[in-house]
Amino acid sequence: MAAADIVVRGAREHNLQNVDLVIPRNKLVVMSGVSGSGKSSLAFDTVYAEGQRRYVESLSTYARQFLGQMPKPEVDSITGLAPSISIQQKATSRNPRSTVGTITEIYDYLRVLYARVGQGCCTKCHQPITAQSLDQILESVLTLPEGTRFQILAPLVQNQKGEFRDLFQDLLKKGFLRAKVDGEVVSLSSDLQLKKHFKHTIDVVIDRLVAGKGTRTRLAEAIETAAKLADGRLIVEVAEEALGPSSRLYSTKYACVDCGISYEPPSPQLFSFNSPLGMCVPCQGL
Repeated sequence: MAAADIVVRGAREHNLQNVDLVIPRNKLVVMSGVSGSGKSSLAFDTVYAEGQRRYVESLSTYARQFLGQMPKPEVDSITGLAPSISIQQKATSRNPRSTVGTITEIYDYLRVLYARVGQGCCTKCHQPITAQSLDQILESVLTLPEGTRFQILAPLVQNQKGEFRDLFQDLLKKGFLRAKVDGEVVSLSSDLQLKKHFKHTIDVVIDRLVAGKGTRTRLAEAIETAAKLADGRLIVEVAEEALGPSSRLYSTKYACVDCGISYEPPSPQLFSFNSPLGMCVPCQGL
């Protein structure tokens, strides 16, 4: 018996008769026996029930009031037990994307945990990602060579399903004339009919500019408008592809100050193999 083993003493749930046993950790353990021998009573009504009860008791008083009191199973003691998961007995799913994590929904909680609490780091200098001020974004855009044509975009929708008619009407009322929908610049005054069940990306065109003297004030206004409209984010799209990447994302909330690189804030979809945002591209998440 190892120190990390699960030790059950005096299990008496249902038809169990003071059963003592040791279950090794980090191994696949199978409980076999004839019908009515107490397999389910031991696995579900004793070991799993005690693991769930201890987990609930570890929560705050506020959280416990919504979950209710869980009875202690008929057992003298269980040591070495961690919070437990029980998977319902059913036919094996034929979906290749189904895993223990998705069936038990633990995967959903992990994705939210990483997206909301995880500390992002810059891919270039590996320093923690913090924030970038509007002045820093302005100075970065002003480094474009004189005469470069570019436009300021406000990213509003990224890979989301819908027709977005209300969004287009609201943007028109605010005085915006053009938007970039799925990579194509369109007029907001035209009758835009997006397919409801397809995912779309929508960026609003804030202003079109040419780098050089006299553009600082106008550029500052465009950056401020875009950041306000898109929750602190904006895209600078350069017309001349010879300068490298045609577009660059800036963020006042999620950027590396040292390198001047901005990133999309993490979302649960970023950690999902079922989403284009987080899946492995070669195997399509499989």
